[in-house]
Amino acid sequence: MSRVASRAGAITRLAMLAGVLALLPACTQRTPPAPTDPRVDTFSKLPDWRGYWIAEGMLADISGYTADGPTAPMRMEFQGADAPWKPEQRAKILAMAPAMIAAANKGKATGWGYPMMMQSFAPLQFLITPEETLIMNFYRDVRHVYTDGRAHPKPDDLWPTPWGDSIGRWEGDTLIIETTAVQRPGILFVPFPLVSENARYTERIRRVSADRMESEFTIEDAETLTGPWSFKLAYVRQPALDRLIHEAFENDRVEVDDEGELLTIKPPQR
Repeated sequence: MSRVASRAGAITRLAMLAGVLALLPACTQRTPPAPTDPRVDTFSKLPDWRGYWIAEGMLADISGYTADGPTAPMRMEFQGADAPWKPEQRAKILAMAPAMIAAANKGKATGWGYPMMMQSFAPLQFLITPEETLIMNFYRDVRHVYTDGRAHPKPDDLWPTPWGDSIGRWEGDTLIIETTAVQRPGILFVPFPLVSENARYTERIRRVSADRMESEFTIEDAETLTGPWSFKLAYVRQPALDRLIHEAFENDRVEVDDEGELLTIKPPQR
């Protein structure tokens, strides 16, 4: 091969290499990522409250014992021992308490209602989405806490229910809930608090550690209280409760006779 032909071949190879190198930026250029759905971005910023949560102090079984030993009786905040009741309302509660307790003992297991479900033996679950947070317990009580920016319905459209009407908003990892229009607060087990259906409830719930949540609770009711009634609740996460079969809705297998004694088996009828 002549020297001229060899040089021409080298020039051709260099030209081809230069062409390939020129194409490399276009080949290696990545396709820009698709825009992120704003809802997905919002979802990613919400806290993780998965699991089953029980109000602190409610872990003992019917014997009054936990795995660690005997437990002290739980203070039921919603009984209102420290509530700033108006004098006439306190007198009304004391007068009505015996009859209401007797009626509650004979009632069916139809749920705790609000606010009692937030401090009960029934485990809670929190299902969080950008638009609302669902708070559920084993008695099939369900609260819809709307976080989509809506307000409470107008008075003519606001119907009292056992769970009330709840709207919420997020401040960082804290869920602030405002609830009103609660019908018959405390319809099972403990017949309190005896506030009016116009009472307003505010909760500030946050997760403070892997297995603990805390809630700051305030109840305001111009009809029955002299001022805000505030206290704190806590919830402890319990594992493996997803395998617990808990059927308590309309479960009236246990009855109470006219003298307040429990009847687990009806006596023979003559």
